[in-house]
Amino acid sequence: MENQQVIRSAGIVGSCTMLSRVLGLVRDILMAAFFGTSLAMSAFVVAFTIPNLFRRLFGEGALSAALVPVFVQTRDQDGPEPAWALARNILSLLTVVLSVLILVSILGIALYLRRPDLAERTALTLPLLQVMLPYMLFICLAALSMALLNAYHHFAIPALAPSVLNVIWVLTMVLIVPWIGTSPEERIFAVAWAVLLAGVLQWAIQLPKLYQYGYRLGGSLHVRDPRVRRVFHLMGPASLGMALTQINALLDRLMALAWIGPWAPAALFFSERLIYFPQGIFATALSTVLLPVFSGHAARADHGRIRDTIQYALRNLLYVMIPASIGLWVLARPIIQLIFEVREFGATSSSQTAIALMFYAPGLLVFSFGKVFVPAFYALQDTRTPVKVAACAVVLKLALSVTFILTWPLDWKHGGLALATVIGEAFNGVVLAVLLHRRLGSPGWRRIAVSALRSLMGAACMAVATRATWYGLAQYLVRQDWPDKATQLASVLVAIMVGMTVYVVVTWSLRAPEIRNVVQALQRRWKK
Repeated sequence: MENQQVIRSAGIVGSCTMLSRVLGLVRDILMAAFFGTSLAMSAFVVAFTIPNLFRRLFGEGALSAALVPVFVQTRDQDGPEPAWALARNILSLLTVVLSVLILVSILGIALYLRRPDLAERTALTLPLLQVMLPYMLFICLAALSMALLNAYHHFAIPALAPSVLNVIWVLTMVLIVPWIGTSPEERIFAVAWAVLLAGVLQWAIQLPKLYQYGYRLGGSLHVRDPRVRRVFHLMGPASLGMALTQINALLDRLMALAWIGPWAPAALFFSERLIYFPQGIFATALSTVLLPVFSGHAARADHGRIRDTIQYALRNLLYVMIPASIGLWVLARPIIQLIFEVREFGATSSSQTAIALMFYAPGLLVFSFGKVFVPAFYALQDTRTPVKVAACAVVLKLALSVTFILTWPLDWKHGGLALATVIGEAFNGVVLAVLLHRRLGSPGWRRIAVSALRSLMGAACMAVATRATWYGLAQYLVRQDWPDKATQLASVLVAIMVGMTVYVVVTWSLRAPEIRNVVQALQRRWKK
């Protein structure tokens, strides 16, 4: 019953996340149409990475992961009032620290921009960063609010909040960007201001539900509270791990911009968006649900339930992510042409982005491992182990990134950055799995491996059917003189539907229980 509740809750989050991802896809299509893989787009990507770094660090990453177990434990043992007092303390401290950091950073950038010898890429990136820096305060407050609502097993509104960013972004692209400025470098600033507005709204829409559960606005800076100290004690190692990972991502953008070309960060960005689409729908949704579930088991020292939940989550995750990663690899170029190739995003941009996507595609699977293993460590209030592993993975990834940039042909160097990311994440996931096995015992690796093998067999059949369908239909429609976009749309969609059908039929014939798990969870949800 609880496993099915996990899948149902993940389904709620996944449905809301799907809405956000669809809106995000519309947003990215518009960004591609207006900015392509230009310097303006790459400068925006680099500038936007920095507030996102702090979002992962203080918001949905380390601080949320440290707060939820302590918040749940306090609420269960001492009642809701002490738990909400803890939350107010944390939110107040976060507001003070980030406000000071933002103010100092904006002033520092203003002074640096007075230099007369600035490169064009720097002169564009830093002003964009100035505009978006305050976004990191509001998005961190929004992310912590999401974590607190998730602790009450309320997932819908937190999962809908990211859609606000995409709605504001899309409206800005449609209603404002075409009518201002005369160059991409001028128009990109409208997008930066839209990001800031969206951050404020993402936090604001969650406040009514927080009030319903007992939260009240107010300043509170009791840094000596032992619970606050416990949260920051847990956060410290996790922050280091998150910082290493996010700084490494930032270094990727900077290396791509400085050593490969002004188009490279944009090509990596658009390929990543296609990876995040399926990952966010299921893997990220599952991770959101698992942290409070694991925290409840850990508070009762019920390690057997943690093992069972890990197995159940991994089997269902593999069932979805194996075909998704193989499908993206098989149809990388056609999908990019269909979605992005319009106006400023031409054939060259499609080729550059397709190379990155082909190397990122296997990462759709390995990126998901951490979504299961890391919440288990956090629920056990062990934030040090994931940090140590992440640090090793970051060093490995950085070494591989530099190696690939120095040795690969120019047109493939950004693909090397993507491959280095995948290898680093695979290393991270495998080591976390081994360490979790040593601590809790086996979650049932044999059963997980059998499920993975079934999914691989189904995905192999799917890949052949998908590629053959796409190629044959595309050739036929070209001979029938169909317009390019109509040909791309029909051939890709039909190929995907055929591939999905083949995958389900093959795995069903192999008696994959994951199909039944999902169906039963949906049936129970429908009966409610």
